Amino acid sequence: MGLKLRKIVIIGAGHVGTMCGLSLMYRGEVDELVYIDIDREKAYSQALDLDDAVSLLPHQITVRTGDYGDAEDADVIVMAAGVSRLPGQTRLDMLDDSIRIMKEVASHMQGLHIPGILISISNPADIVADYLRKQLDLPKNRCFSTGTSLDSCRLRRILSQKMHLDRSSIQAFVMGEHGDSQMIPFSAVHISGKPLLQWMKDDPVRYGKLDLVQIEKETANAGHEVIEGKGSTEFGIGIALSEIVRSIFHDSKKVLPVSPLLEGEYGQYGIHAGVPCIIGKDGIEQVIEISLTDKEKEKFENSCGVIREYISHIS
Repeated sequence: MGLKLRKIVIIGAGHVGTMCGLSLMYRGEVDELVYIDIDREKAYSQALDLDDAVSLLPHQITVRTGDYGDAEDADVIVMAAGVSRLPGQTRLDMLDDSIRIMKEVASHMQGLHIPGILISISNPADIVADYLRKQLDLPKNRCFSTGTSLDSCRLRRILSQKMHLDRSSIQAFVMGEHGDSQMIPFSAVHISGKPLLQWMKDDPVRYGKLDLVQIEKETANAGHEVIEGKGSTEFGIGIALSEIVRSIFHDSKKVLPVSPLLEGEYGQYGIHAGVPCIIGKDGIEQVIEISLTDKEKEKFENSCGVIREYISHIS
């Protein structure tokens, strides 16, 4: 019996899809990388450009273009198709264009046997993941979006800068929509095991003046800031995606904030929303329910309400 090679199909060869592939290659988390895009010439050129990089990487990788049939033996499928977010647009403003594209993609995938795990990056992330899971009839553990994983990276960066502490010492998640209604459960933020709120209380001179409302605003606005400056986000989401894939391939059981289908967790039913989850070889193995204050519960419910409202608009 031959060695099982790790095959990843990325649908969408734009900025995000290409950077996801490059991150996976650099981190040694893929053996066969296949690109699918409606613009076949672009997909071919992106794959060829990535393939040139293999010559200087420490491991052999096959990078090529393919078709939707490649999904039938892929370990992971990354949905990165979509239109770029324009300056001033929210992710929800992209809904109509995104669903139009997803309908086209789903028409090619319906009827295929898809044993792998589908991770969606396309915005609006929570709503697209919900749509794809329903259209492709995939189990909830094997179809989810990157959710608030990138937002959580941004939160740790902002906290690190304001507190002058190494971000690897900070444990913090953003929850809810990958969008403007997201929320931060500050009561669950810890630095090296000590609650953030306790740091603020114990050292009021250094940390007591942290403006949590402003931190929440800066975190939610971080994506807009990047879009305004360069037109797309790509590096952060590429690494976030590769970290999720790494936890799947290594069965790491790492807790990461992604957007799964909620069926009673946090009192929410029938929607995808960003929450911490255990990620392993079968995808989402468990949704982790952390304690929230009454105010945090209210903010999370509000964010889920935004997601639910937009799902109801899809025909």
